[in-house]
Amino acid sequence: MDYNELRDTVLKKYAKYSQDIMELTKMASKSDIINPKLYEKYDVKRGLRDINGNGVVCGLTEISEIIAFGKDEDGNKVPADGELYYRGISIRDLVRGATGRRFDFEEATYLLLFGQLPTRSQLERFCEILADFRSLPPSFVRDIIMKAPSKDMMNMLARCVLSLYSYDLKADDTSKRNVLRQSLQLIAQFPLLTVYSQKAYQYYHSDASLFIHKPRKELSTAENILYMLREDCKYTELEAEVLDLCLVLHAEHGGGNNSTFTTHVVTSSGTDTYSSVAASLGSLKGPKHGGANIKVCEMFDNIKENVPDFDRGKLKDYVGKILDKEAYDHTGLVYGMGHAVYSLSDPRADILRSFAEKLAVEKNMEEEYEMRKYVAQAAAELIAEKRRIYKGVAPNVDFYSGFVYDMLGLPRELYTPFFAVSRISGWSAHRMEEITNGGKIIRPGYQAVAKRRKYVPIEQRKD
Repeated sequence: MDYNELRDTVLKKYAKYSQDIMELTKMASKSDIINPKLYEKYDVKRGLRDINGNGVVCGLTEISEIIAFGKDEDGNKVPADGELYYRGISIRDLVRGATGRRFDFEEATYLLLFGQLPTRSQLERFCEILADFRSLPPSFVRDIIMKAPSKDMMNMLARCVLSLYSYDLKADDTSKRNVLRQSLQLIAQFPLLTVYSQKAYQYYHSDASLFIHKPRKELSTAENILYMLREDCKYTELEAEVLDLCLVLHAEHGGGNNSTFTTHVVTSSGTDTYSSVAASLGSLKGPKHGGANIKVCEMFDNIKENVPDFDRGKLKDYVGKILDKEAYDHTGLVYGMGHAVYSLSDPRADILRSFAEKLAVEKNMEEEYEMRKYVAQAAAELIAEKRRIYKGVAPNVDFYSGFVYDMLGLPRELYTPFFAVSRISGWSAHRMEEITNGGKIIRPGYQAVAKRRKYVPIEQRKD
């Protein structure tokens, strides 16, 4: 049975049971509703956040730190420009020191995994190890990636990761040495899994030609992505530098983000590395987490359709309509503005913005960049006015990352997988930290609020 026959069979079954599923869904919906007042009654921290939206502290980490607030002279917490630290080193200093070299992402990965910056010889050896691991098992592309390719690259990536379990002779060995070996292999393999899955998707679902380029050992992670993705294998130095920067900025973001917390939770159960990473991929796929930059790009597509000329007055009016739920997706959200943790600014956005400007010049897209810059300014003013958020609302990293990927000509279905290509470094570091310091399985409590009932024999139940 080929892919199309399988799809038709599944669709027929959906049609056959659609009415039953609809009725069962209504029943489930009624039984799942919990009175919102009960959360307050039992002092439940919904989403593991307190009444002010701050995350409940449930662990310790040395891997990264986010600073979103400062303190005034009286010791009161006040909004401040955001800071991000990898192993105690400011992301701003890390990027400033690394800019211009070819293996910035590899250096950041080394820092996250081992807690210190590598020497030149250590970095060279580390890159050699990753280059040697940058391959897939024999026939893996044919047997796993090319068969029944998914329309969603994140699901495909998760399937590939789980399949790699079968090729690992020590798949269930959770010793730190073996987990590190598995982590290095996955860090090296993620670009291949991502790019090859996208090629299979294009071939089967977009009727595009199929070509597979093998990675080159002398190239960095960012260079290999561009080399494998493009038919002519060509890219500019600035393109590779900017993509490398994106990988560095997305590699880690505190232990409390959803996918990294998933890494800690699943690792604490004692499961294997492949299951842990697949679970984190499932988390990252969610549009509330890893898919935000795509929403930003789609929003700007909509803005350009409705305001084709770069008229600042019309642009601001249209942004106002988006906020008033009168335009775009009618959610009232200007995607890419504000952040759940940062107060005044996102340091990653500050860094990426200047590189986006450089790339816009190379790509002759300066007007597009200026439009985004103005939309950010207009949105900040309108949000302060309409939502009465006076501390200021600034763009987050997603506001610019999608634009950068667009300028690089990267397919949008790969935006979230590229997030995973980067974040696997942070997940790996946190997995090893949990193995070393965890000990107990993570098991938060849930307050039961259902009323007690008696069991009714089936012959006495009424339809």
